[in-house]
Amino acid sequence: MKNTLLLLLTACLLAGMGFRIADDTPPKKVVKTNAEWKKILTPDQYAVLREHGTERAFTSPLNDIHDHGTFYCAGCHNPLFSSDTKFNSGTGWPSFYTPISKTAVKEDSDKSYGMVRTEVLCSVCGGHLGHVFNDGPKPTGLRYCMNGVAMTFEKK
Repeated sequence: MKNTLLLLLTACLLAGMGFRIADDTPPKKVVKTNAEWKKILTPDQYAVLREHGTERAFTSPLNDIHDHGTFYCAGCHNPLFSSDTKFNSGTGWPSFYTPISKTAVKEDSDKSYGMVRTEVLCSVCGGHLGHVFNDGPKPTGLRYCMNGVAMTFEKK
């Protein structure tokens, strides 16, 4: 009982400090019709998240965020990235070297525009977030190049 209480208190303390307990449990899916998505998303969010669009480079205010906090899916509020993993890639899109958890995003092959890329999708609602490339910084060497309009940010 004492050990269980201590573990619970430690988990709560770490969560309050922004740490996430590793959890590989698949998140519960959010499924909506196109009409429902159009009611809750802005036209730009809908174009990116639901129609796999891309915002213009250097247009997202999230590109210049340097505060500590969490980036969430704009469609379903699934936590996606910690500000601790954000870096300036110089590409004009918010970039991260790893997702907040193993189950936060999923990847799929994207063969549009005559090239093969790895698309990054929200694991909860399936919304298009951006792409991941193998030219990022250590420790992963990955660059999750995300559309800012597909995310929201909450400061700690």
